[in-house]
Amino acid sequence: MSLKFITIALSLALSTGICGAQTSSESVKDDFKPSALNQPGQEFPQVNSQGYARFRIHAPKADSVKVSLGLGGQGGTRLAKGTDGFFTGTTSGPMDEGFHYYHLTIDGGTFNDPGALNFYGSTRWESGIEIPAKDQDFYALKDVPHGNVQQILFPSKSTNTSRRAYVYTPPGYGKSSKKYPVLYLQHGWGEDETAWSNQGRANLIMDNLISEGKVKPFIIVMTYGMTNEIKWGGMRNFKIDAFQTVLTEELIPYVDANFSTLANRDSRAMAGLSMGGMETHTITLNKPDLFGYYALLSGGTFNPAELKDKAKPRLIFLSCGSKERPEGVKNAVAALKEAGYNAVSYVSDNTAHEFLTWRRSLRELAPLLFN
Repeated sequence: MSLKFITIALSLALSTGICGAQTSSESVKDDFKPSALNQPGQEFPQVNSQGYARFRIHAPKADSVKVSLGLGGQGGTRLAKGTDGFFTGTTSGPMDEGFHYYHLTIDGGTFNDPGALNFYGSTRWESGIEIPAKDQDFYALKDVPHGNVQQILFPSKSTNTSRRAYVYTPPGYGKSSKKYPVLYLQHGWGEDETAWSNQGRANLIMDNLISEGKVKPFIIVMTYGMTNEIKWGGMRNFKIDAFQTVLTEELIPYVDANFSTLANRDSRAMAGLSMGGMETHTITLNKPDLFGYYALLSGGTFNPAELKDKAKPRLIFLSCGSKERPEGVKNAVAALKEAGYNAVSYVSDNTAHEFLTWRRSLRELAPLLFN
């Protein structure tokens, strides 16, 4: 896997939310509505049918307010102050569909938007905004049977503490003696174990796919990958050993002992987005006897040489956004297929290093698992 691939992808992520001078109101449709991720009763931020975002912040004693969008929060939209003490502004162009982090810079200080819900990203709780996607139905909350997302605390001798994970169990779990396969699903740098159910809506994606009969129900386990132990830009110095021990020697045995799982390689998968993909790549190569399915979502690639003489995976799934490096994913899958591996590529249309890419990737991956 190429670390350069992840570095470029993350750099793209930093650029997706950058906005400059505000576009004239004549070119922007005035059909703004509150974002779906606003605090209850809050009118701002708002989004329109074109994907523009509008912000309104009450800061009567401030001189400057800027909205910084995207992973890392670089760039930004400067808001104009009105006589009523409200700062208002609209992004210079439409944003990519899906979920985005953002925060405010007020007179040099970093703050969250009191109108928006918070999500853990960029190693802090950030404000979140949702730009409605044309295909948002697959992760929408629907009137279908729902699974359960529960917090578990599992003992970790290697870190001398109890650690937290979130576990999705599908509808009907626990009503019979049925045992289920398990997907271990990792977040990216700056995020934690809450990311896939909060930002990623993994549970709703699964509920909808199961209700449509498109997937074999399985459990998803999401835990902190220790990715934030290193600072931005230091990923080459990341050591997998500590997290690999927590995952393979502590968490997996705990899950198999406390949940109705099929505790074997062919019923266990590992996947991760971005830096979580890097972790997935390394751990599956180090522990091929534990996982039968591998998936890297904007997280690099596999090549036949590094897989040679190891237990053969039942599936290798590689994905990214069309604004990332899709040729790398496609070429890698072509090489894997030529070498005799069951490999699948997926490229999310018109998205970059962001959660709509990864929501769509999970939608495409899930039906391929455990068949």
